[in-house]
Amino acid sequence: MKLGMVGERKIDHGAAIGPQLYLILRECIIQNDIQPGSRISESEIARMFSVSRQPVREAFIKLAEEDLLEIRPQRGTFVCKISSASVVEARFVREAIEADIVKILAKDPDEALIAELRKQLARHRRVSNKERKRFMELDDLFHQTLAEGAGKTYAWYVVEGLKAQMDRVRFLSLLKFPMKKVIDQHTAIVDAIEASDVQQTEAAIRSHMREVLIDLPAIAESNPEFFDGTGT
Repeated sequence: MKLGMVGERKIDHGAAIGPQLYLILRECIIQNDIQPGSRISESEIARMFSVSRQPVREAFIKLAEEDLLEIRPQRGTFVCKISSASVVEARFVREAIEADIVKILAKDPDEALIAELRKQLARHRRVSNKERKRFMELDDLFHQTLAEGAGKTYAWYVVEGLKAQMDRVRFLSLLKFPMKKVIDQHTAIVDAIEASDVQQTEAAIRSHMREVLIDLPAIAESNPEFFDGTGT
């Protein structure tokens, strides 16, 4: 197990440890700093951050609930391989949620929200090809802003849990991440909301959400050791 990237993260020993470890390990798994199939040890993580094993165990249990870790009694804990079927299912649910979110926005466009989304699109365009992780952070902010603008903050919380598996695929495809296409798709969503075109807004978000279905087979074929082989 390569934990160099994990060890670069810092924790605040004056705050609750378990939640911090959960967020750190979750990020490392999603970004493939800890690769799918790797064995991960409570004692090693505890030693790395100079904490007891209890908060590490708490973090492991929460990550297992998200299908990011598999705890095998008497054998150890392993980073789950990526399930293509789970990615497809998560995308299906996320598309349904976000389609309803943007329809709410298009029915009654808010000028301030539109202006904020336009500012975010401008920031998207300034990100260079070498800042792909930054671009993905801005991508998440865009979708979060849509949800919050529709008054559906809890819906975004649900989406965040769903998209963990999708994000693992996105990080595997960083070198081929279609930044311009994503910006164009985001622009189309904002344009349709501003025009109060509910039908076009829904079509734009659904098209955007289905990109992963196009990319997934090639990514799985290029990284077979990271996928569980169950297919879609």
